Amino acid sequence: MEIILDPSSCRPPSSGSAVTIGAYDGVHRGHQALLAGLRAEARTRGLETVVVTFDRHPATVVRPESAPLLLCDLDQKLELLAAQGVDRTVVVPFDAERAKESPEDFVSSLLVNGLAARLIVVGEDFHFGRDRAGNVALLRAMGETSGFTVEGIDLVSAVGGHRLDQPISSTFVRQLVGAGEVAKAAEMLGRPHQIRGEVVHGDRRGGAELGYPTANLEIPPGMCLPALGIYAGFYERPDGTVHPTAISVGRRPTFYENGDVLIEAFLLDASFDLYGEAARVSFVERLRSEVAFDSVDDLVAQMAKDVESTRVALGLLA
Repeated sequence: MEIILDPSSCRPPSSGSAVTIGAYDGVHRGHQALLAGLRAEARTRGLETVVVTFDRHPATVVRPESAPLLLCDLDQKLELLAAQGVDRTVVVPFDAERAKESPEDFVSSLLVNGLAARLIVVGEDFHFGRDRAGNVALLRAMGETSGFTVEGIDLVSAVGGHRLDQPISSTFVRQLVGAGEVAKAAEMLGRPHQIRGEVVHGDRRGGAELGYPTANLEIPPGMCLPALGIYAGFYERPDGTVHPTAISVGRRPTFYENGDVLIEAFLLDASFDLYGEAARVSFVERLRSEVAFDSVDDLVAQMAKDVESTRVALGLLA
């Protein structure tokens, strides 16, 4: 997949392009269905497939007080889009100036002149441009004079043949993750929810005092974290090796009255110097809520149970 970080450098494909536009946070199964349809139609018409997305969620600029927490950072989003077989992804820097751009200018400068769009596929409720004035109707009107057609797609409402209570959306997935329902979120995403961050030094209590050395992840602000609790999941190292892991998302209430929320990962049956490395932690199943224990001994006994529960949840025990 070609990644274009400067939209002004776009060179239109000679064959024209099939384009979709959006934040694509999480690249969930609804997004995946839309992209599959885009690829199929592009093949029929002999077009290149292009995703136009943004370097940050537009809401962080236009309404920062209510901007959503993110399911993935930009790097992960680009990896997920590449896995969907997209030919190009154009990353539009979104700032206050971009927020003032009229939808007509956005369509003319990027979609028509920059990408030679012949087909545009977006969600039926898609809005864009200054004051969210652009929509599917405006795109269709402009397409009549600019040589492209528009398909507005309804949100996906089924997974594996099963109807859902509500359509798949990034908002829905965020609600599931925030409630700790990571197994159900994985069904919507098509993979476990993953958090990325650098391994940093904690209070060094895990190995020395508790006998369970953990990797403490420093998470960029604005990411969507699972509800406080203990989870079974996986830790992926920069070399691609993956290790079954018991994960704590919590404030360590046994030791602190109101500590910061930390993600701590205990790798099962493995011991490495992980400090400073970029880690990827995936959440498979929630095991229990966070609890303040009366003593360190009680905590250690529960941690042993959590490790065994992790093995069961990950299918490591018969």
